[in-house]
Amino acid sequence: MYRIFIVDDEPFIIEGLYDIVDWASFEMEIVGQAANGQEALEALKSVRADILITDISMPLMNGLDLIRAVREFQPELKVIILSGYDEFGYLKEGMALGIENYLLKPINLKEFKATLSTIAEKLNESRADYKLNEHSISILRDNVMHRWLRNQIAPQEFQERAGFLGIVIDKPLTQVALLRSEQRLAEAFPVVLEVLHGVPGVIPFQDMDGDIVLVHMLSEYQRGKEAAEAIHRQLLATPALAAYEQLYLSKGSVQETEDNAALSYTQAKRAQEYFMLFPEHSYICYEDLQERQEEANLEFPVNWEEDLKLIMAKDTEGLLHRIDDNFEQLRRVEGITPELIQDIATEWLIRFKMQLKEIRHAEEPEFFKEGLHKIRATSSIADWADILKEAAVYTIDALIRDVKSPVVQQVLNHIHQSYSEDISLKTLGTQYNIHPVYLGQLFHKEVGESFTEYINKYRIEKAKEQLRSSPLKVHEIARNVGYWETGYFYKQFKKHVGISPTEYKGLV
Repeated sequence: MYRIFIVDDEPFIIEGLYDIVDWASFEMEIVGQAANGQEALEALKSVRADILITDISMPLMNGLDLIRAVREFQPELKVIILSGYDEFGYLKEGMALGIENYLLKPINLKEFKATLSTIAEKLNESRADYKLNEHSISILRDNVMHRWLRNQIAPQEFQERAGFLGIVIDKPLTQVALLRSEQRLAEAFPVVLEVLHGVPGVIPFQDMDGDIVLVHMLSEYQRGKEAAEAIHRQLLATPALAAYEQLYLSKGSVQETEDNAALSYTQAKRAQEYFMLFPEHSYICYEDLQERQEEANLEFPVNWEEDLKLIMAKDTEGLLHRIDDNFEQLRRVEGITPELIQDIATEWLIRFKMQLKEIRHAEEPEFFKEGLHKIRATSSIADWADILKEAAVYTIDALIRDVKSPVVQQVLNHIHQSYSEDISLKTLGTQYNIHPVYLGQLFHKEVGESFTEYINKYRIEKAKEQLRSSPLKVHEIARNVGYWETGYFYKQFKKHVGISPTEYKGLV
């Protein structure tokens, strides 16, 4: 509802305005009234209004002086002047102040209602623009914070972006927590923002996995941890969030902000994977998972970088031999216990899962969830080794399956190298001697989306890179990435990014 404030020194005018219009039909309501400009000015300092309806000739402060004074703290206020004086000087000064209409008494009801309708349309448009701007800022905040916690942005660039977006990183310590649900959390994010409104030292955003991320800025280690825990308990107990089934909160350890904030985020992600093993838990801390390992003064004894090289090389046989060798070495580690080997096997499996997700950008939850339960259900080192080898085969097979047929791979390479050119299934079909309809079907089957959708997404990503780093104009960037119709570029950009390229360029 839009809010109306009325000012007139004639009581019957105010009473008449209450009665002559069905305000609810315009989605409006009268929220205040005053008999003179001075009284109205004081009231409007505490009462928010969208529309001011005022007389001109009043005691203490006239209508024109009132408009000037109110505009200092409510610059977007819409104003309708009601006057008994048909004087050009008043009208001219009123128009200079940006009024919506100058109506003579007695009021012409048809013109008055038409004026209200016009104002309502303007307010609707400005509100939509405001929401769009809020959405744009939110997208950029999410992007900048995600890049910071993935070590994908230079410190100076981050500081510039953070300052522009109002992100305050001003404490020596950082702890990152994640909220995840099996349902979509997009609808829950406004609830989190509402709960955290006015709470100092916590930066909420949504990362690329759809998780709600809470970045806690801490001045002191122990008191900071306790304050963060209190916030987490409050969130999990919030009825609007508790309605989400299987809401999980994981958190990393407290780290130095300048050097290791990203480590806390990585730890929170890793702790999150343990919910597959302990679905009855709603809260898991990375430090708790490492407690037994730390007590034995052991670090993860497997050289994961070597495993990763074998995964990327798709060397199944080499990876299986390495798993056997590592378990044999674990048997001979001084102070090792079956429980610790079980924990290491669990961590190992989670790293396989996270690495597969990193490469393919897709979850494989059921297979790994079953593997975790198998690890917890047995106490045999041989069984643990077999479970890990099964996961190794699964991981590499998944990557092999992801390899495209030669012709589709050629098409992808062509898009990546020549996206700025005119590319179509027809020209590619001629080039690779394959019918364009069949090529389109094959592309969709192997890539998971249509040729047109893929090339549009790829071009828009390239456009975003240039909008962030290039001084070129938007229409020049559009041509650089293969769009010769600027209107179509705007349409595709807004579809994939949520805002126009001009707005995006203005914000980065």
